Amino acid sequence: MTATFAGVDALLGQACGSEFTGAVARVEHGGRLVFERAYGKTRADDGKPVYVDTRFDLASLTKLFVATILSRDAAQGVVDLDAPAFGEITPRDLLAHDSGMNSGADYRLLLDRNIAEFVLTEPLVASPRERVIYSDLGFIAIGILLERLHHRALSALAEDVFARSTLGFRPRGTERATIPATESDDWRGRVQGVVHDEKAYLMGGVAGHAGLFGTASDVAWLAECYLGPLRGRATSLLPLSLAREATTEQASDPVLRRGLGWALKTTDENSCGAHFSMESFGHTGFVGTSVWADPERDLQGVLLTNAVYFGRRDIRALRARFYDACVEAVA
Repeated sequence: MTATFAGVDALLGQACGSEFTGAVARVEHGGRLVFERAYGKTRADDGKPVYVDTRFDLASLTKLFVATILSRDAAQGVVDLDAPAFGEITPRDLLAHDSGMNSGADYRLLLDRNIAEFVLTEPLVASPRERVIYSDLGFIAIGILLERLHHRALSALAEDVFARSTLGFRPRGTERATIPATESDDWRGRVQGVVHDEKAYLMGGVAGHAGLFGTASDVAWLAECYLGPLRGRATSLLPLSLAREATTEQASDPVLRRGLGWALKTTDENSCGAHFSMESFGHTGFVGTSVWADPERDLQGVLLTNAVYFGRRDIRALRARFYDACVEAVA
């Protein structure tokens, strides 16, 4: 561990066992790895140690990977982001969370439903482009759109596009004990090695809004596909024009502005903390995952945890302290 990251290390060391049972932190500066460390174990009782290459339920960080596939398709002329895809709703609307689709749905109302059909027929709660409504349903619709465009299952499409051995939907049964457990609920008991999100679970573990499992390295790699071009480093997945467009405001919101898939820093109350610049882009996942990148500092940090293991608490303060400490470490 580099001595300057002692603050990051102390913060996560103290949080381990109370805020989460296991975590991996990874920090890159100037496109280079400068800090990576694992903490804790996969569960509070008979858990296995967490390592830097441990796979986590990425939760809503899945949205970033799915958005990247659609953005790549736009760059290649496969899809027009501004052409209607579902009624008046365009792919850009879905990516920017201003499609008018509802945020989600109680899974108990979906047990006997075809969820794809539900998503595409559920009445809108706002007109397209009227306002930002962070929507799982919108990203389920993106998954449906991608499968229609490519005539392939979303899981196979993600495997081909990203070609990363540690990233994918539906981990094998033999891997499950090595994946940090999440919440215990009355429906499934302690959830471990299968997707925590109930809607994605009902869709067989593969959905546009949740379901991917991966490592901190996988998430950092994706962030570099955007941060790199913005800082003059070429990547093979997206051209600079799309990287810039995806991290530029597409829909205004006083709490958290929206790019194409990415959230954009709006206030110092956001989970990236006070020190990340207003150019920063990132995302969080319900189970306790997050990534933020700051083009001004050429800095990105990934924090994967299973915080929901201890209940549905807001860990924004922990995230903000982590990202503040990352900036302090490289200042």
